[in-house]
Amino acid sequence: MLRIVVLALSLLICACTSVKVQPVDASMPLLHVCIQRNTAVQVGDFLQVLEDGFERHGIGTEIYNGNRPRRCEYVLTYTALRSWDMKPYLSHAELRLLRAGQQVASADYHLRGKGGFSLTKWAGTKSKMDPVIDELLAGT
Repeated sequence: MLRIVVLALSLLICACTSVKVQPVDASMPLLHVCIQRNTAVQVGDFLQVLEDGFERHGIGTEIYNGNRPRRCEYVLTYTALRSWDMKPYLSHAELRLLRAGQQVASADYHLRGKGGFSLTKWAGTKSKMDPVIDELLAGT
């Protein structure tokens, strides 16, 4: 019985983070990405973390609203959700990289059970998303 209780508590405490990435193909000449602003996202620093992550890989970014500018060969769409437990924190994010309307790469970040009792759920957006962005762009 004690083992069952210990196992159950361990599962509740673990961060239980799920990350799924389909990285950019190394053969793609990815030098500039247009990011379609998602006004529904309430994670205040999410867009800046995205821009910084692409810049860290030598990829320029441009933010746009509404219709895609014609000069944008690659477009990144995103969503980010926050949960609340004494304060808001990032609990889910999706990145989709498109070329000519076709998805060429993607990344999903998800805290299972919204992080449970794990203290890492309150980590900042940058510490959660930088490894995801790095994996997405590993081939560039």
